[in-house]
Amino acid sequence: MTETDFIPSAYPTIVLEGTVEWKSPSNIALVKYWGKKENQIPANPSISFTLDACATTTAVTYKKLKEKGANFSFDLSFEGKPKEDFKPKIEIFLARIEKYLPFLKSYHFNIDTSNSFPHSSGIASSASGMSALALCFMSLEKELNPEISANYFKNKASFLARLGSGSACRSIEGPLVQWGKHKNTNGSTDLFGIKYPHKVHPVFNNYQDTILLVDKGQKQVSSTVGHNLMHNHPYAAQRFAQAHTNLDDLQTVFEEGDLKKFIEIVESEALTLHAMMMTSMPYFILMKPNTLEIINKIWEFRTITKSNICFTLDAGANVHVLYPESEKEQAFQFIKDQLIAYCENEQYLCDRIGLGAKQLYN
Repeated sequence: MTETDFIPSAYPTIVLEGTVEWKSPSNIALVKYWGKKENQIPANPSISFTLDACATTTAVTYKKLKEKGANFSFDLSFEGKPKEDFKPKIEIFLARIEKYLPFLKSYHFNIDTSNSFPHSSGIASSASGMSALALCFMSLEKELNPEISANYFKNKASFLARLGSGSACRSIEGPLVQWGKHKNTNGSTDLFGIKYPHKVHPVFNNYQDTILLVDKGQKQVSSTVGHNLMHNHPYAAQRFAQAHTNLDDLQTVFEEGDLKKFIEIVESEALTLHAMMMTSMPYFILMKPNTLEIINKIWEFRTITKSNICFTLDAGANVHVLYPESEKEQAFQFIKDQLIAYCENEQYLCDRIGLGAKQLYN
């Protein structure tokens, strides 16, 4: 598919008003997306676990205007309270997607959104938030054109979410979603995420993710700034090639259930992401001392117990502790006994891989 496939012709149906509500999860990348081209096109392909509990719920009530406006008309609230400081980001998103949803200036929207995880918890909400909003708009387009297929609906929702936040395109489906053109993955594209099309061993079913909130403060560097630092990065070409190689290797890992190799790839990817930030210009250290303490504790525990617990990181100090469901009891006891002491106010979130976004109301 190309971008023009998502530009609609005239809508056959008139819709005056309505309400739609979607719940969309966050996700955690195993192979990291870091670096992008114009229009939110990734510089390398990525793959992620879709989460389950960490999610955004967004309800959109819409009412047709008497005539199409010159500007976008919407009110925005977060957990029932007006949130004016969110509005500029939504304005940018609407401007990016208007070409693909030409009805946007013909309606007034009341957007109410909330997160299942604590605000300012250090969990990125852009993936869950933008995907939930994109799905709400797609539900309205489905009302305007009931002939839209389920597959087109999901692909376009992912395409639109990407224009709000790159990683948001990986939150529409689950449990594994790949985004970015990769020669050995049929159907892969830079335009939207696809459900991982290859065989996955049962050991990865219901994989667990305990998120350790090491630092709940505002990110030291925004994702946009971080991605842009890859443009002139001395190791960018090697990093992008590494991502392709790791995706190749993960196909065998997922098929055979090779957890040792899974750990190698996932932890290497996490550390490479932070290495790219430490070797950019300007440079940043996003880990905190407690991040390193947790990593060393995980390595020590894994050596002693021969368990398959491992870590990954986002572009910050928090640690995602990953482990198979069969090791849940042992791993969680270790986390409680030895790791939560390194979290801010001993806060952590328990999650697992999920199946993607769910419509709650239409």
